[in-house]
Amino acid sequence: MDIALEEEVFEPASPSSQYLNSNNLSLSVIAVLESKIPIEYEESLPINLLKDVFVPINPRFSSIMVTGKRGTRKWKRVEVNYQDHIKTPIFPTKKSLDFYDECLSTYISNLSTQQFPENRPLWEIHIFKYPTSNAAGNVIFKLHHSLGDGYSLMGALLSCLQRVDNPSLPLTFPSRQKSNLNNSNKNRGFIRHFKIVPRFFKGIVNTVYDFGWSTLKSTLVEDDRTALRSGDIGVEFRPIVLATATFSLDSLKQIKTRLNVTINDVITGIVVYGTRLYMEGVNKESCNGKCCALVLFNTRALGGSYKSVSDMIRPNSDMPWGNHFTFLPVSLPKLTNNKNNDNKNPLEFVQKAHRIIERKRNSASIWLTSKLLDFLRKLRGPEATARFIHGTLKNTSMALTNLIGPVEEMALANHPVKGLYFVVTGAPQSCSVTMVSYVDKLRIAIVVEKDFIDPNKLKSCIEFAFDSIFKAAINYSKVKK
Repeated sequence: MDIALEEEVFEPASPSSQYLNSNNLSLSVIAVLESKIPIEYEESLPINLLKDVFVPINPRFSSIMVTGKRGTRKWKRVEVNYQDHIKTPIFPTKKSLDFYDECLSTYISNLSTQQFPENRPLWEIHIFKYPTSNAAGNVIFKLHHSLGDGYSLMGALLSCLQRVDNPSLPLTFPSRQKSNLNNSNKNRGFIRHFKIVPRFFKGIVNTVYDFGWSTLKSTLVEDDRTALRSGDIGVEFRPIVLATATFSLDSLKQIKTRLNVTINDVITGIVVYGTRLYMEGVNKESCNGKCCALVLFNTRALGGSYKSVSDMIRPNSDMPWGNHFTFLPVSLPKLTNNKNNDNKNPLEFVQKAHRIIERKRNSASIWLTSKLLDFLRKLRGPEATARFIHGTLKNTSMALTNLIGPVEEMALANHPVKGLYFVVTGAPQSCSVTMVSYVDKLRIAIVVEKDFIDPNKLKSCIEFAFDSIFKAAINYSKVKK
């Protein structure tokens, strides 16, 4: 947007903020909080919450992005008219839950294609008061991705929420420490040190391969057109359809323990297996076409939980506010048949995901990709960098990203939150899958291109994949014994 820059309160926009709010790329995050009770409140409550809690979190929430005379993007502080940012849709009353399910789905779909006004801060809150199959009401936050990444925005939302059991205590989160999958080798120091040299050279090879492949996927090599990827130009401007699925964290942890892998390995294996099953069901000939998932990685040195917003915005913070992520294309394993029968072996997808992710950990490609983006920005400017990111998204079939949520039930303005999920919109892809944990559940949100992918069928395939992998993991453990 080109708004005359005055000598007022402003700050430079970070490079990543400029990439994500450009002529070539504009991404938004839609987060949905599902209320356990009907949404009822005094008219002044939302404004007071926004004014006293939400907006003061970060200056970006009261700023617009402007362009200076030399093309430099900056955040300019403006006066916030809170009424402009609160939306309460009206629908017919006393209808069925299925009716309101459809209303909510259509509302979010329309919301995903609407651009933010250029003269207002880049966020909105939509209060959907009608009961659906999953909740008594929904509060929808729409925030532009240039405000921050999922980690920052989750921290901001959590600042507005309280624990149900004891509001005076802070929310807590599962440990982010890396799993130690080889505890039995703790005392094998000599062997471990002996393996350092070959591991070092293996890391160099992995880095060269991964970084080269990532660059090619961003520029020259496209995925096949399949039931998962239309490959059409302008897909980011088309309507979306949303479906969600819920899985037990305890069951996921059982799979993790029995296969000696990580939770991320399990989740990735389930999504990939379900996706391949969907592709086979729609078009068997192309079910094993070349497909890559673009996996987003947080580049912060993450500890055990989210930092407070005040810690994030502190100078030289080790977990700063903003967009601190990079991406890496990961090839989706293909469907294969068990040697003894015609049934697919679902555990192969978890095991392959484990091997792929382990290999990526022994590679500096993620770090090099972030440095490449910075080099492009300095050499050709933010718009060229945004084109590069757009090309990476366009050439891959789907995006995968996940967040860790609190382990305690939380409430917004005395309304207990039954569940939550988030989606990213505006990407030139036909499919994306986002995941967030909350209490003892993992919520998966599936966003697909409308009239191209059947979201409910894809959801059913992912649920079938979960059931198949869980049962196979239990039997695998028995066989091992």
